[in-house]
Amino acid sequence: MSYEWFISLRYLRAKRKQTFISVISFISIAGVTLGVAALILVLAVMTGFTDGVRQQILGNVPHVLVQKFGEGISDHEDIVQYAEQLPHVVSATPFVAKEAMLLSQGNVAAVSVKGISRKHKLLTQQLLTLDGQPVSEIFFAPDAPRPGIIIGLDTASSLGVAVGDSINVIPPLFTITPFGMIPKMKPFQVVAIFEKQSSLVDSFYAYIPLTVAQSFFDMQDQVSGVELEVDRFEKAPQVAEALSREFDFPYVIRPWQSIYGSFLSALKLEKLGLFIVLGIIVLVAAFNIATTLIMVVMEKNRDIAILRAMGANAKSIMKIFVIEGFIIGTLGTSMGAGLGILLAHYADAVIKFLERTFGIKIFDQAVYGMEHFPAEIIATDVFGVIVMALSISLLATIYPAWRASRMDPAEALRYE
Repeated sequence: MSYEWFISLRYLRAKRKQTFISVISFISIAGVTLGVAALILVLAVMTGFTDGVRQQILGNVPHVLVQKFGEGISDHEDIVQYAEQLPHVVSATPFVAKEAMLLSQGNVAAVSVKGISRKHKLLTQQLLTLDGQPVSEIFFAPDAPRPGIIIGLDTASSLGVAVGDSINVIPPLFTITPFGMIPKMKPFQVVAIFEKQSSLVDSFYAYIPLTVAQSFFDMQDQVSGVELEVDRFEKAPQVAEALSREFDFPYVIRPWQSIYGSFLSALKLEKLGLFIVLGIIVLVAAFNIATTLIMVVMEKNRDIAILRAMGANAKSIMKIFVIEGFIIGTLGTSMGAGLGILLAHYADAVIKFLERTFGIKIFDQAVYGMEHFPAEIIATDVFGVIVMALSISLLATIYPAWRASRMDPAEALRYE
């Protein structure tokens, strides 16, 4: 061990003549600890919340959407066949969509009626059905007296209907008769009801069989578009680009990032803002480190003068106090990282404990649509926080250490 390290550790362990300096050292370490822990915890929560919101959005919307500018798509089978051969594509399903009004028992609800095929992912989810029968068999039954329709729980509540009830669908289409234009209307039977917590997407959708939708909306063999689902969310732009090379204008091919990316970008910007704001806590703690070192230099001016008289150069004196400040920063950063990771890992358990203990509601699962308090620890975030904290701590030591190295030993020992 070099004598610079030995003296730095000795200064940290030795009892101060002025206990105030020891208190400032403790505050410095505690400040860095709290700042680093707060940063790691907030970044983990923001990452978990962003991923939770993304899961909600991408669980209800297509990862890649293929449409045709100003008209329906008649060659959708070619698009489906080509898309299913691309890497990362899980499924490709055509659909027909049209805004419509649902009417039942004098109640009205505005929805987007969507015609779907048997491969649509909605049919693989748990739905409220009649007598527990498979949804697909009832939904696509060719001999049913009325075609089936699947609606959201919010829509069912607004209309006052349950599974098995009948509702009328009124699209923005009209039939010309001798008595004038009459709105087109068709009765459907509710075969299932779906529920998605805090979903602003599927709450306004109603689903009917694709062939029924084509006939009802006068689209014959055309579809409104093709929905693609990929195995990894971030691969959607790559799949969209591959499709665009094969199907250019008038086809419009968009990944989910171009549709909902602005909202998720806002969450990332908020995460960056919180990182900057909470980073100020670490910066304040770094000022405490600088204050501590300045006071240590003032206390140890006689020791510094003796070291200089014994042959220690300015570089060694500077190194002593840089090491001391860096040790303080490392201790605070290490304890803060451990505390932050611990709090982030057990965040959901801590929130539930506080709710049970004090009888308050801190995290409303119904509002956020998440079963657990979101907190996801990302190694790169933790590493970034540690590097930032250590860098700030190291920079805070430079000026006090430089002042110590510039001290004149003769001047310091004059009155000793």
